[in-house]
Amino acid sequence: MGDVLKVLDPAVRGSIERFFAEEIPFNRYLGLRLVHLERGVARLFLPFRPELVGDPFRPALHGGVVAAALDTAGGAAVFSELALGDRVSTVDIRVDYLHPARLEDLYAEATIKRVGNRMGVTAIRAYHASDPERSVAEAMGVYNIRRKHDR
Repeated sequence: MGDVLKVLDPAVRGSIERFFAEEIPFNRYLGLRLVHLERGVARLFLPFRPELVGDPFRPALHGGVVAAALDTAGGAAVFSELALGDRVSTVDIRVDYLHPARLEDLYAEATIKRVGNRMGVTAIRAYHASDPERSVAEAMGVYNIRRKHDR
């Protein structure tokens, strides 16, 4: 029965996917795309581009790009628990960089830890498809929720 509760209405999922891909210019610039969304869980894809390199000597992706992917995944997971028209904004995100992000595509996956009326908390990790068990970075994100009916 738990799996049935996690099913996200396809119209809602489509709206969230379009919003993240098309309505947020920074996401569009980075090429971030939601590739999986269910209630409480979001996974996004960040395609590698040379412009995203932060350390050409190591070489590695820029830490800010990794953090942006983590933050976006966390926000998407919170959105998956809300009604259309509700808003989410980041209050705090703590990122632990565990390994250099290689010059390849990156995934970020977020899982809800708690969602209340005003706040959501997520656990997030970034990894490469070539080594999904090895986290590049992990984060905890805290998000403010503004319900449509409260505005």
